[in-house]
Amino acid sequence: MSAHPGGTRSHAGQGRWNVPERLNMGRDVCDRWADADPERVAIVDRAASARREVSYAELRSLADDLAHRLKAVGVGRNDRVAVLMGQGASTAAAHVAIWKSGAVSLPLSTLFGPDALSARLDDSGACAAIADAHSADALHGVCGRFPMLEHVIAPGDAENAAAGSKFEAVDTAADDPAILIYTSGTTGAPKGALHAHRVLLGHLPGVELSHDLLPQPGDRLWTPADWAWIGGLLDVLMPGLYHGVPVVASRFRKFDPASAKELIEAEGVKNVFFPPTALRMIKAAECEISGLRSVACGGEPLGAEMLAWGRDALGAKINEFYGQTECNMVVSSCGAMFPHRPGWIGRPVPGHDVGVIAADGCELDGVEGDIAVRRGTPVMMLRYWNRPEATAEKFRGDWMLTGDRGVSEDGFIRFVGRDDDVITSAGYRIGPAEVEDCLLTHEAVASAGVVGKPDAVRTEIVKAFVVLREGCVADGSLARDLQEFVRTRLAAHEFPREIEFVDSLPMTVTGKVMRRALRERAVAETGDAG
Repeated sequence: MSAHPGGTRSHAGQGRWNVPERLNMGRDVCDRWADADPERVAIVDRAASARREVSYAELRSLADDLAHRLKAVGVGRNDRVAVLMGQGASTAAAHVAIWKSGAVSLPLSTLFGPDALSARLDDSGACAAIADAHSADALHGVCGRFPMLEHVIAPGDAENAAAGSKFEAVDTAADDPAILIYTSGTTGAPKGALHAHRVLLGHLPGVELSHDLLPQPGDRLWTPADWAWIGGLLDVLMPGLYHGVPVVASRFRKFDPASAKELIEAEGVKNVFFPPTALRMIKAAECEISGLRSVACGGEPLGAEMLAWGRDALGAKINEFYGQTECNMVVSSCGAMFPHRPGWIGRPVPGHDVGVIAADGCELDGVEGDIAVRRGTPVMMLRYWNRPEATAEKFRGDWMLTGDRGVSEDGFIRFVGRDDDVITSAGYRIGPAEVEDCLLTHEAVASAGVVGKPDAVRTEIVKAFVVLREGCVADGSLARDLQEFVRTRLAAHEFPREIEFVDSLPMTVTGKVMRRALRERAVAETGDAG
């Protein structure tokens, strides 16, 4: 029996997709259920002062109110609208409203400082934003720099003549733009991956597998991951809403194993997406959690020891999955269908053609190469926003390059390592160029090189090698000042946890910082410490 009205378990066959020509994500994740089962619980909102269960009927009412207000200020097709809020029903309603309006949602993290916000608002050309009262203050602090950003809307903060009336979703095609998610690149400013309305259907099979055939009776989803990231928004929130599985909204300012245990057990959470760092923190705290049916994890391989620990401490097998902002949830494990293979991230999800290819684009078997995804999957981005050259560089023939190295063998994919400078820290992918650019705006910094340094808990930490301007004193006080400088201007997860002052940086003949040499130095330090 189908777990959601008018659909099948997933929309992927053996390499074929059943994607309708006309599609609107806002209608799919909200209106279908609001029509068929209006009192069904959509979101258990613990983010507000008082816990409340939000039905699909209420979610539609919240979304339609916002959609009318967006229309009233002139927001229409393909306009970019920022969403700057934490986990909560209003955040879900904001995305639904934007998609029903035919506009493009731009998820932004509440962890962003002014520089990170400015970079994304400037590049996207957002004309409006939906934000809670606290985040609205942050936006008002920077929106004067961007004449296109004319409207900052707080849910429920104003009279609306159309309040209570339904908003009919704009007729959109499956390939029409719907969401613009920024991912930090290895050079230059962060790049925006533009996705179409079809992207959610592309996620469903991977989500279903990673949660041992979601949805099952009694399932209830939660993740500590920020809903501004693709892992929180499209791996948890929207698939849950699509399938009629209640999603718990409660994100801690700082992850705490004891609080996670209390939340999961009190709310009857059955299905969790944990970033690897959260799992390591739970293990370090010797915390055991009961009641879970499925645990999904993505970011980097966990290894046999962590997988074995999970079965005992969490009472469920950990299913690893793989993807990236540009093309997510394309490889997954599924303990309900096939045995785990420690050290291997899983099998290509049905509907996604994932392989390991050589420089000439030919597929490899049992030999290391570039992990790539063949064109044709609805989860693949339309393009990078305003970056045609970067879009072209992302492809090798019909294959989208992930930037990761791996091995394909017996239907499984093994992750070997990155083929770029992106830093993976606590589940976040951090582009070193953005951190370097921020450091260079500090009056004491002459030049900087940023790399990832291996870390047992976070996978990597951000480490900065800094050359100071003449007359500046390299001491602990300045190091702390530089850390706070980055933390407040970019985001809390991007600041360098280690700063090493150096006389010079290794440079190429063209004047570029040789991050590989710095990374080798950071890795050697880790070995010395061990």
